[in-house]
Amino acid sequence: MDYEIVTLEEKIAVGIAARTNNASPEMGAVIGGLWNRFYSEGIYAAVPDKKNQKALGIYTEYEGDEKSEYTVITACETNSVPQTGGYTVCKIPAGRYAKFVVHGDMVQAVAAAWQEICRLDLPRTFQCDFEEYQDDNMENAEIHLYIGLTSD
Repeated sequence: MDYEIVTLEEKIAVGIAARTNNASPEMGAVIGGLWNRFYSEGIYAAVPDKKNQKALGIYTEYEGDEKSEYTVITACETNSVPQTGGYTVCKIPAGRYAKFVVHGDMVQAVAAAWQEICRLDLPRTFQCDFEEYQDDNMENAEIHLYIGLTSD
């Protein structure tokens, strides 16, 4: 699976969150449920001061590696931290990331990409990884996946 190393500036993301882990039989329902709420409850539309229209799936607050508990956040990148709204605010740290570009079915392509990424020997930080959805085409989406890397 091809990727490039990129250096990103810090990003502010605002959305809703839940805890899960990859071994849980409920993991798919937890993540899918967050995405459903994000759109069906109007959260995406209501997030103030969006930087762009791209949705983000963020994985942060890992207790260890990909086998441990983590927080998943469905969000939008914003220009500022909102003062109201009861949102989860996440700062995606500046740093080095492996950037993967995936095309295809929004759910299946991302799931397959994560399976491949977890098999790669990347020097991951397990601090913050995220997906950036370039469009809302469910059948033929373009998704950028960013995996946080150590600095060396």
